[in-house]
Amino acid sequence: MSCLATLKANGFKLTPQRKLMADFFHDSESHLTAEEIIAHVHEKMPGVNKSTIYRNLDIFEHLGCVLKSESGDHVIYHHTEEGHHHHLVCARCGKSIECDEMLFRPVEKTLRDKYNFRVDFKHQVISGLCENCSKQ
Repeated sequence: MSCLATLKANGFKLTPQRKLMADFFHDSESHLTAEEIIAHVHEKMPGVNKSTIYRNLDIFEHLGCVLKSESGDHVIYHHTEEGHHHHLVCARCGKSIECDEMLFRPVEKTLRDKYNFRVDFKHQVISGLCENCSKQ
């Protein structure tokens, strides 16, 4: 279900700001920082308050339209239609490498078996050093 349909189904008005943000998520081929989203909204609709954008980001996240993750000192968002995936982010150069979701299956199983704990690995960002930076 699209973000706009999800908003409507949950009783939210389809405001111009929400439509613009939903379209931006759908059209984007990358993860977006809050700063990029704010800049995009301000470019199309000058005068929209940042707090309105952050409130809408919270709504999108709450409804499951986007996933929010921390990457260093930035919060990043990605559209849930991209599916679950994870990133290895170099703390030195910022390079981001997508890693296979299957890598987390043994950890999920161990946590479930040993601690009876069900993990929800939706979108992990793991910090470290990439191959080039670890050689320096």
